[in-house]
Order: sequence, then C-alpha cells, then structure tokens
Amino acid sequence: MTDTSAPRPTVEINDNLKILALLRRQWRRHFVREVDHEAAITRLREESGADPRYIFMIAMSAGIAVLGLIMSSPAVVIGAMLLSPLMGPIIGAGFALATWDVRWMRTCARALFLGVLAAVLFSAFLSWLSPIQQITSEIAARTRPTLLDLFVALFSALAGSYAMIKGRAGTIVGVAIAVALMPPLATVGFGLATLDWDVFGGALMLFTTNLVTIAAAAAAMARFYGFRTSLSKKRGIVQSLVIIGALILLAVPLTLSLRDIAFEAQATRSINQAVAREFDKRAVIDALSIDWDAEPLAVSAIVLTPDLRSEAETRAERVLADTLERPVAVQIEQFQVDVGGEAAQQAALAAARGREAAEAVQRQVDSLTQIVSIVAGVDPQDVLVDRDKRRVQARARAIRGADYAAYRGFEERIADRVPGWSVELVPPLLPLRPIAIGEEGGLDPETLGTAIWAARRLDMGLAATGPAPALETLAELTGDLPLEREVDEDAATLTLRWQAPSAGN
Repeated sequence: MTDTSAPRPTVEINDNLKILALLRRQWRRHFVREVDHEAAITRLREESGADPRYIFMIAMSAGIAVLGLIMSSPAVVIGAMLLSPLMGPIIGAGFALATWDVRWMRTCARALFLGVLAAVLFSAFLSWLSPIQQITSEIAARTRPTLLDLFVALFSALAGSYAMIKGRAGTIVGVAIAVALMPPLATVGFGLATLDWDVFGGALMLFTTNLVTIAAAAAAMARFYGFRTSLSKKRGIVQSLVIIGALILLAVPLTLSLRDIAFEAQATRSINQAVAREFDKRAVIDALSIDWDAEPLAVSAIVLTPDLRSEAETRAERVLADTLERPVAVQIEQFQVDVGGEAAQQAALAAARGREAAEAVQRQVDSLTQIVSIVAGVDPQDVLVDRDKRRVQARARAIRGADYAAYRGFEERIADRVPGWSVELVPPLLPLRPIAIGEEGGLDPETLGTAIWAARRLDMGLAATGPAPALETLAELTGDLPLEREVDEDAATLTLRWQAPSAGN
C-alpha cells in the first residue's frame, strides 16, 4: 500500500496560497482599480499644507476648545472639533509614509509642527488670562488616555482614510468629532499655563496616541488600496514592522492606564460593599470619597444609620486591606437617624445641602483668588484668604501708568463681583497727587478719598501743606490717620506726602 499522507501539508499550503493570490487579484480588479489614486493624492496634498488660513483656523479652534474645557461645556468643545483642520496633515503624513514621498512628509511635518505650536501657545495664553483655572470634568477626561482611546483613533483613522480615498471628504467632519484632536492640545496648553504637569503630560500622551495611530492607520489603508511606494519589498516590510512596533509601544502604557482605571472601578464597588456590610440593611451611604494617591489608601464615608457601630472603621479596614491587597485607612462619619422615615430624608438633604454649600464656597474662594492674583499681578498662593471673616487681601505689583485711583478701581470692581466679601488690594508706594481746593476751602472728594484709601491700605501717615482751612478739613476727614500739617496760606492746592505711621498728628 502506498503512503500518501506525507505531501498533504505542502498541498494544503499551496492551495491556501493560491486562494490568497486569487483574492488579491479580485481585490485589485474590483476595488483598487476603481480608486483614482492621482485625484486622492491631489486632495490630500491640498489638505496637508500650512498656510495663513490653516494657522488661523487652528488658533480659533484651540481658543474655542480651551474655553469649552474651562466652562466644562461639551457643546462648545464639539464646536472646536468641527473647526480643527489637523486631520488633513496627519492623514497626509500617513499616505506620504505609505508612498515614501519624503517631500510630502516634510510638508505634513511642518504643518503639524506649526499647528500644534499655535494651538498649544494660544490655548495657554487664554488659560493664563482666564480668572478660572480649576480642572473641570472636561479637562480631567483628557488627562488619562487608555487603550480604548487608541482604538477610537484607529477606527476613526480608517474611516477618514477611506473617505479621502473615495472622495467623500464630508465624512471627515464626523471623524474629527470622534477622534477629538484639538481638545487634548488645548488641555496641553491649559496644563502649561497653570504649570500642572500631570494635566500637561496626560493630555500630551492622548494627543500623541491619536497622532501616531491616525498616521499609521492611514498608511495601512493607503497600502491596502494600492498606493505605490518607491521602497523595495524588503524595505516595505521593515517600514510596516516599524509602524506596528510604534503602535505596540503606545499600547503598553495605555493598557496599564486602562488597567488602573478598571482597578479603581472594581475597588470602588468593593469599598462600597465593605462599608455597607458593617451596618444594618436600612443604613444609607450618603457620601463616599476615595483618595487613590494617599498611602495608605484613604476612604471617607458618611453613613445614615439607625444604630451606631463603634468598630465599623476597624473591621472595614481589615476587610479592604485583604481585598485590595494594600493598606487602607477608613474614616466613617455616622449619623443616627430613623432610616426609612422622613427624618432620614431630612438628614440626607441637610448633609447634601452642607456639601453643596461647602463646594460653592470653595468654588467662590478659588475664583476670587484667581481674579485677585491676576489683577494684583502675583501668584495665587500670595493671596491671603480669611474664610471666617470673608476677607481677601493681596499686595499688588506696580503697573506702568497706574495710579492709586486705578488700584482703588480694581479693588471696587473685584468687590462688586463677590458680594459679602471684604477685598483689600494693597497698592505699591507711589507719589500722592495734590488736591484741588474750592472757594470755601473745600477739597476735591475723589482725589481726597483715593489718598485716604491708599493711606489706610499702606498703613502710612500723611503730611500735608496748604492753607489752614483746607488742613482743618483734611484733619476732620482723615480721622485716626497720622497727619502732619504745615500751613501755607499762599498755596493754591493741598500738597500731600507720605510720613511714617508713628509720626503722629
């Protein structure tokens, strides 16, 4: 009997290769030949360059994006995505890479560099000018890229490349919204302006992920649709391996980030369950907060319960340390209420109102601190805030051309924006303006009021020279301020100078 089993693997391999070759020929005949390669390249080249219109649209898109991020407005952020022309040079770079058109790659690289620079600098400038520099939910959402973001960029790039190949550029609008290139760049600018390097680095990682993934996917799609390269077959394989390696290199940190987020979600469920198990089933966890960066992990909760449990924190710490395999510090604030009745609802409502009030005060303090620091020209940490007395104070830096009237006006405008707060803006030491004297010895109220305001803010005494009636009027209006008087009946104005606070009246 003849043994025919040996050649079978070779026959099967040959059959598979023939099938692949047939599929390849059918693909080229029915799909690749229908593509107008020259028209597609022309369209892409037109969208890949940097001209004044491109820079202007990038800047406007970045401005809208950073304002939308600061305002935490998704609608405004989407508007910025629609305006952004960054997709053109990135997809163009992918096609230039696939066809190995070095000159085209340089054009795309230049457009990308100028666009990124314009977006980051303009968004940083607007963030620096903004009185609100807190991290909103929209900003925070773009500081922790994960593997899911890579897949979003991959699928968006495939759709965008297909649209450009088929001459359906209108699809790029939807792709621009999906991949969201401009908001990460605007977040980079925000992080730069506020010197928050966690925000800066996270957003830059997200933008880099989108950039590399879109370019790589565009290059793959171009090769798939028969856009020819000047490289040899061997170099073409090396090029493909480099692209795949870049994606794998990006995937590693993104996978780790996704794992961390998944751990936090699972740990949050475990913490909720561990705290709930320490109380009666009627108990309600009204608030739960977790500080993931603390060591040990810090968990705080507010529980409304009919029965107080003195050992709840200790037992919860033990359970969570075993579950999460890391030290945990639990702090539980218990409120004994008749859970299930109206008392529980009132207690929960009171607790919620208390938290909302505290958060509102914190937002007001943060906003007030930012406004005062900008007006005074100082760092926010140099602004003194007394929450109990609702008082804020800052020592302003000298502004060219500004006099005491200007600083007083700044203080009044800030105070108008925060009713209920006492605002004190201490001006720099400047010369005092002479005060005009009226027919009956009256003094110009505006100039006099500004001088007295400056003296009180600087804690300085005044020295005045002028007619006796004007000096008497000044003494009555200055009250307890130290005042040194020198009579000059021939003077047409009241001249003011500074004196040390201890000079006396």
